[in-house]
Amino acid sequence: MTVPPGRRERKKAATRQKIADTALRLFQDRGYDAVGIREVAAEADVAVTTLFSHFASKEALVFEQDEDFEQRLVRAVTGRAPHEPLIPALRGEIHALVRHCTADAAAPTWRMIDESPALRKYEESMRLRHAETLAAAIAADPELSQTATASRTIARFVIDAYALAREAADPEAAVDEIFRMIEAAWAVAERSRRP
Repeated sequence: MTVPPGRRERKKAATRQKIADTALRLFQDRGYDAVGIREVAAEADVAVTTLFSHFASKEALVFEQDEDFEQRLVRAVTGRAPHEPLIPALRGEIHALVRHCTADAAAPTWRMIDESPALRKYEESMRLRHAETLAAAIAADPELSQTATASRTIARFVIDAYALAREAADPEAAVDEIFRMIEAAWAVAERSRRP
């Protein structure tokens, strides 16, 4: 049973969300490069130091759900039932993330990201970090007992599946197509570790 967050945590989460929503609105109205951190803080009615206590950089304001996405991927590994296969669990999570990121409401944000070299670079570094975190979760699972190389490879494939599917004409079909290849790669890795 999870304990509901206390008042302080709720207030902190509300402030974080207010800052992110304000930043996104300003970026979409005026352009990412045209809006400064001080403007976001003033519009959100917080101090610049408060903004930076919630977000490490201007780019992080655009990817405010970054940590949540990363944790969802880790939970897809660590929250599996005993003997539940890994790849279907990851496929389900990638489907959910792709649906979220390809919803009509997300289109303006992705256009802004695609038009900004700084945001594209940040997204790439974020994906690499997600892949490393996912790889660590896979490698730490004793039931999977994969090498670090196999864990990192599969994690990269999974993260790339998300990026490729998001850009595909039919994202859902793309996830399924890519995961058939990931499943085949995982089967090879499992066979190679058997004595």
